[in-house]
Amino acid sequence: MLVIVAPGQGAQTPGFLSPWLEDQTFASRFAWLATVAGVDLAHYGTEADAETIRDTRIAQPLLVATGLVAALELFPHPADAFDQIGAVAGHSVGELTAAAGARAITAEQAMVLVRERGIAMAEAAAATPTGMTAILGGDREEILAALERHGLTPANDNGPGQIVAAGTREQLEALAADPPAKARLMPLSVAGAFHTEHMAPAVGHLSRLAVSVSVHDPRIPVISNKDGQIVHHGPAVLRRMVGQIASPVRWDLCLETMSDLGVTGILEMPPAGTLTGIAKRALKGVETFALKTPDQLDAARAFCQKHGEGSVIDTAPTWRMVVSPAKGTFHLDSTAAALDMLAPGAPIGDVASLRDRISVTASHGGQVVEWLVEDGDLVSPGQPLIRLHPEGAQ
Repeated sequence: MLVIVAPGQGAQTPGFLSPWLEDQTFASRFAWLATVAGVDLAHYGTEADAETIRDTRIAQPLLVATGLVAALELFPHPADAFDQIGAVAGHSVGELTAAAGARAITAEQAMVLVRERGIAMAEAAAATPTGMTAILGGDREEILAALERHGLTPANDNGPGQIVAAGTREQLEALAADPPAKARLMPLSVAGAFHTEHMAPAVGHLSRLAVSVSVHDPRIPVISNKDGQIVHHGPAVLRRMVGQIASPVRWDLCLETMSDLGVTGILEMPPAGTLTGIAKRALKGVETFALKTPDQLDAARAFCQKHGEGSVIDTAPTWRMVVSPAKGTFHLDSTAAALDMLAPGAPIGDVASLRDRISVTASHGGQVVEWLVEDGDLVSPGQPLIRLHPEGAQ
């Protein structure tokens, strides 16, 4: 099982784009996405210093454009990707890269959204002096208790040994004066308290724009930052990405889902290294590949072929299939079980895990062809539950 991941803000370094732009095809495609974004991304990825590319308005479109064009270098024939990739996930702004790679939105839509996302988040950050601090090591429960005590948000939960706190400068200073036991605090060079209530104005702006974005159900399962659930309904992918601007990144739950899927290989798109580093600590025995420069492309393709087995969504179009969002026990809805035709949005049951109980609906509806599970069955993330035939189709 191969999972492709896309990094979030902070992964960029000065000059990281230079070797990629030596390839004329890459440079041409990159120039197109930079034009859509209205930002001179080639300059910022090759000549600008670390402080300049730290700017949210620059860093976010720079990361998304790089990931999307590098994906075309990795899979020159995009259909090959659908035969190999089992799931995709992106950390924070990397979710836009993942969504476009899975064909839920177009690359051009991703660039417009990321441009507006960066601007709106920068404006929200400027309203109040806020920041973020990484907490390394320590006891998880003690750390969460300390954050609650000081009114801080665990904005990034990246797995064992790494939680990022976010809030006002005063709250972060109070945490520094009263740190959790056996934990090391590292203030981050970011513009504000991302993924907290301080970003609510940015959510409002993106929500208004998202109304006009046409979406498709992804060709590859998308693992959501919100809760680690598998998402295969296009509007839900977009809605979650917008809301996630002001809610914590639960990368720890994304890693749990990857484990539940049976991942054997994780490849991180450039500028790579951050997410593969986390995966090495959290998912022992899973191979990782950090794609940093174009001279690694042949090795990266070999890595994909070694671990790739494709997705059930590619062989069964998403409008005919409803899949499980998470690992757990499936409970069949008695009303749905008695029907031959399901209306769009009709509930088919729920999946109960140790953490919560998730309702599952037939987003597009349709004629019931066959149930692929029974009441009480154990299911995995992305496992098909029911096959539906579109209403009115022959």
